[in-house]
Amino acid sequence: MTALTEENRRRLLQVTTGTLTTVMFRKGFRTRFITGVGPVNPDAARFVGPAFTLRYIPAREDIDTMARYASPDHVQRRAIEECPPGAVLVISAGDDCRAASAGDIMVSRLQQRGVAAAVTDGGFRDTPDIRKLGFPAHQRQAAVPSSPITLHPADLNLPVGCGGVAVFPGDILVGDADGVAVIPAEIANDVAGEAWAQTRYEEFVTEKVAEGRSIFGLFPAEAAALEEFRTWRETHG
Repeated sequence: MTALTEENRRRLLQVTTGTLTTVMFRKGFRTRFITGVGPVNPDAARFVGPAFTLRYIPAREDIDTMARYASPDHVQRRAIEECPPGAVLVISAGDDCRAASAGDIMVSRLQQRGVAAAVTDGGFRDTPDIRKLGFPAHQRQAAVPSSPITLHPADLNLPVGCGGVAVFPGDILVGDADGVAVIPAEIANDVAGEAWAQTRYEEFVTEKVAEGRSIFGLFPAEAAALEEFRTWRETHG
């Protein structure tokens, strides 16, 4: 597997998830955007990193107790301490917001350990405090009750479903104010390069539309517009 280059990581931090989904659609991938998930703090929404996964299943009353929750081998607590720096903790909660995927203390610990972001198709608790951290945390909606009430942490770093998307460990996640896109690791460098090129073209289109140009021939691009773009690019770096 080819690692994401630093140049392409920087590119992914500057393109939108919308652009990424379009690029992946051209490559045949239709379901690469996590549905219904957005940032706790829109001013701290941007991130890029490889997936490290935690999967929840429905809780069972005799197992998911506060005493079990305190165990040092508790899978949720292990996820917080084992997610690598620079990675994204992807929490598969089965779209269940009846209990929290994590709270502010655990999210703060991820931040202190250098983790890039946390994403759940469930919800976080203590969201006002998470918002103050300035840490990228994306959720479906706030979920206040403690996780053992409805969620059992089953395993770490295996393929999961999150918001309708298959996420494999090592896949590259990109977050912005709109949500989270998931790029298969094998194509991440290609997607980053194409998304960067598309973003530059869209900057050109935005400028021309603001000048009163019609989108016909311009977006999607036809040959004359691409030639005009090449000239524009030479003067804009």
